Amino acid sequence: MKITVSEVTKANWHDLEALFESKGSPHYCWCMKWRPNPLSHRIMNKAQKKQALKHYVDRDVPIGIIGYEEGIPISWCSIAPRETCKALWGETKLEKVWTVACFFVKRPYRGKGITETLLHAAIEYAKKQGANYVEATPADSDSPSYGFMGRIPLLEKAGFQIIGKAGTRRHYMLLDIRP
Repeated sequence: MKITVSEVTKANWHDLEALFESKGSPHYCWCMKWRPNPLSHRIMNKAQKKQALKHYVDRDVPIGIIGYEEGIPISWCSIAPRETCKALWGETKLEKVWTVACFFVKRPYRGKGITETLLHAAIEYAKKQGANYVEATPADSDSPSYGFMGRIPLLEKAGFQIIGKAGTRRHYMLLDIRP
């Protein structure tokens, strides 16, 4: 299986829209759980979350990458500058930190290494955008929840180091990608 990856832009927003509106997708959150609402401080419904995420894209703010198989969007990774995300783990004095907040792979494609492909593409994308570090808050391998944020072994395999706990089931991990 050959997966190609592209950053989300105004030009391919419709691909993210199709992916997020497909069966089993994160259409309930539109990946706004960890992002401040740029449109208001109210609690949002699904349509408002979609509109808020599109607001970022319309202003050329990085939000993530889409994975494709033969031109069909099948996966997503939220990767963005830390300042565009709610802090998932305390404050940092580090500069140019990007956050991997979540992954989504359509059900028929799961278990085929696509999340790992997305993670490596996300790291490269952040590096090309000038990031010095990539952070993540994956769940323990045996955690019944938060799997969408990745699992510790996946991030360790990519070179991330555990820095501390981020709640009861997640860990704060960091990857130094400085040249």
